[in-house]
Amino acid sequence: MKRIILFLAVNIAAVAMLTFVAALVCSLLGVDISELSGDADGMLPLLGFAFVFGMAGSLVSLFLSKKMVKASMRCRTIDGSEGDAERWLVDTIADLARRAGVKMPEVAIYPGDANAFATGAFKNSALVAVSTGIMEQMSREELRAVLGHEMSHVSNGDMVTMCLAQGVVNTFVIFFAHIIANVVQGALSGGKNRRGRGGYGLYHMIVQVAQLALGLLSSIVLLWYSRRREYAADAGSARLLGSPSPMIAALRRLGNLQPGVLPDSIKAFGIAGGKTSLFATHPSLEDRIAALMNLPPDTAA
Repeated sequence: MKRIILFLAVNIAAVAMLTFVAALVCSLLGVDISELSGDADGMLPLLGFAFVFGMAGSLVSLFLSKKMVKASMRCRTIDGSEGDAERWLVDTIADLARRAGVKMPEVAIYPGDANAFATGAFKNSALVAVSTGIMEQMSREELRAVLGHEMSHVSNGDMVTMCLAQGVVNTFVIFFAHIIANVVQGALSGGKNRRGRGGYGLYHMIVQVAQLALGLLSSIVLLWYSRRREYAADAGSARLLGSPSPMIAALRRLGNLQPGVLPDSIKAFGIAGGKTSLFATHPSLEDRIAALMNLPPDTAA
């Protein structure tokens, strides 16, 4: 429940900030968005406005993802010269990157409970990081499967895909929020001039409420997609390692460990997950294990 509340709070804050920035820019440019949403001729400019502000936040987050995560997670980038464990980690990721057909990503270790993640704007300049907890509590075969899962996220371009999906969703949330605000305010004012009713404040308040409601509904769709990508990454690990058994063992091990918590911006690209729900980034471990056990025989060939 705490994670759901935190997820909602982060999204509410993001929507509020996006609306504030949009309103400020439009005010400086002398553009009245409420007038654009009131007639058919204004629909295309409104959609363009929504697209710019809808994609901006996602793209900025994507391109700054590595720097932000390194700082927030206290990641220590390694090259393999630090010790035997670090050398094994770098060599293993290099082998998996070669198998996956992508360039060697940056490799990092961060302090925390059992988890791992991948991030980065492009699959040929990604970052793969593992926690100290997962290195200490998993066998090398299990950890190699986890790394295969993360490299599958990288080779599948999941970071970019999720960013674009979020941007498209943001676009339509902003667009339809303004349409809804115009319709609702028109109904409340009986079709009278909105300015005469002190309508600017009411209009933007309705936009805020509509964006929160639409944002919540759209997040359910995005999180469903995130869960589908987890199944694909698990299957990708099985292909890279030639068998689903190591990934199944790793997931079973995760079920007995305290999972590490990741920032919302990269939670979808971690390895650990809890129970399946509408607001979960990952399917349950039981469902993921079942999916791996039901893989076609030639999947991991």
